[in-house]
Amino acid sequence: MIIRDFDPARDHDAALAFIMGSQLYEHQFEPDRRLDPQVAKEFLPEILNGVAANRGRIFVAEEDGAAIGWAVFTVGQNQLYVVEAERAYGYIAELFVSVFSRSKGTGRALISACEDEARRQGLRQIKIGVLTKSTRTAEIYAKAGYGPYSSELRKYL
Repeated sequence: MIIRDFDPARDHDAALAFIMGSQLYEHQFEPDRRLDPQVAKEFLPEILNGVAANRGRIFVAEEDGAAIGWAVFTVGQNQLYVVEAERAYGYIAELFVSVFSRSKGTGRALISACEDEARRQGLRQIKIGVLTKSTRTAEIYAKAGYGPYSSELRKYL
């Protein structure tokens, strides 16, 4: 397996599949996830624009010439009440590994690529989001050294 930069022409179809795979996976925990065929086509340009606008980079995991996962890295900004040295942070906005490639270190390798990019940009911290009910994902992130930072609460009206 290798980790390489995303190629928009070469990886377009894989990116759509990764988005749809994330939607299907997260739908188990959050029924608000769209599952219609258009969601990936609508979301990919948004991801690419966010990467371009926020010092981002997309990494693709490849095995035997096939894309098996990706990680989308961007740079975020905390509010002014955060000390200046920690205001900018790396953010793993998307992380997906194909079902047949899970539990083989692919996700860890993609996370490491994002962490290396954050260090390269001189950032002191990196964040990743996880759905509260996705305990397996939270455990994987915890093993990679990630811990709780904040929590958002929701109430349906």
